[in-house]
Amino acid sequence: MSVTMLITVITIVANAAIAVADFAKAEFVLGNMAEVGLPTSLLPALATLKAAGAVGLALGLLGVRFLGIAAAVGLVLFFVGAVVRHVQTRVYHNMAFPGTYLLLSVASLCVALAR
Repeated sequence: MSVTMLITVITIVANAAIAVADFAKAEFVLGNMAEVGLPTSLLPALATLKAAGAVGLALGLLGVRFLGIAAAVGLVLFFVGAVVRHVQTRVYHNMAFPGTYLLLSVASLCVALAR
């Protein structure tokens, strides 16, 4: 497996895992949402977006390039929004999480565009 493929696989696994945690309404997810002032009613939609991003990236690896690119763009926008929300609400203590997901998404976008 090449390094570029590995980056995308890590992004897929990370987003799939957090989507599962979102769908399961894990305590840490609910706590984070409360800290940044988001209603839990948004949780299914946010989880679905993360899961769709993971699936789109996987399809991109399987040869449907435009879906991989679209998924990576969507994830970049999603996590830019998450970082912005953390800054707006001054919740910095766990900024590493949306920041890491954003970096993985940007890296996956670069990989998808380079293929």
